[in-house]
Amino acid sequence: MARATQRSEVSGRTAGPPFVMAVPALVFFAVFALVPLGGVVVLSFMEWDGLASPQWAGLAKWEQTLADPVTRRAMWLTFVFTTVSYLFQAPVALLLGVFMAGSQRYRALLSVLYFLPLIFSAAAVGITFQSLLDPNFGLSRAFNSDLLGQNWLGNPDLALFVVVFVVAWCFVPLHSLLYQAGVRQIPAALYEAATLDGAGRLAQFAHITLPQLRYTIITSSTLMLVGSLTYFDLIFVLTGGGPGGATRILPLDMYLNGFRSYDMGQASAVAVILVVVGLALGLMLNRLSGASKMESQQEGL
Repeated sequence: MARATQRSEVSGRTAGPPFVMAVPALVFFAVFALVPLGGVVVLSFMEWDGLASPQWAGLAKWEQTLADPVTRRAMWLTFVFTTVSYLFQAPVALLLGVFMAGSQRYRALLSVLYFLPLIFSAAAVGITFQSLLDPNFGLSRAFNSDLLGQNWLGNPDLALFVVVFVVAWCFVPLHSLLYQAGVRQIPAALYEAATLDGAGRLAQFAHITLPQLRYTIITSSTLMLVGSLTYFDLIFVLTGGGPGGATRILPLDMYLNGFRSYDMGQASAVAVILVVVGLALGLMLNRLSGASKMESQQEGL
């Protein structure tokens, strides 16, 4: 018995069923995630204004939600916002991350500056950009520029793309940090061998850096796409969903239905839609990428 105990201590293993270690995390997840989610699903079939007793409405509440032209437009705007945001953030974050991975001191200084937007609160960023983009008192006055004097947040054709830019300004630093860490994990021997073979920087980037960052790209893409379904506070402060509903994406539509229109049933239905779409996106990316196989990218090195 003493030898068995000593052997287990040497190997670093703890006696007992391994699932016991996961029980606290599972309980925590069930209490704070699964139970509230189940409540939202049930509430999506209810008629409730947040004050009186909920009344069972059945599928009528879902039919109302899916037939609501405002919510249907919010679904389309969410798709556009998610697509444009990803196409803008992904390459910028990748290039910044590769640049920040260099060992030069000036790159380290720029890395700190690039990271600053991530530490600011959404309310502060929204109020600041509101002031900067104000056609009467913002950057247009400071630089006396007609181009900057446009009503960026008041133009329905421009507002959504301005929101995409502000969101990217806030969250590109996080993804750049992921790519920076990923690049620094790539063995230098690969680049040295490629240099000896006469490969230039573009060839090394295409044939070494990108393939080695495969799983980092998957992780970053998942965070970007699923995260686009949760942006609320910044857009709420920046535009409030306007002008004319031009920036009213699903998370904001959920809030306005629940706390402005006092229709908690429809707001819960929108929340369930967001959960389902988010799970589907995450599973699809994991499935298509093959990340679940957990293959080593440095095998044989």
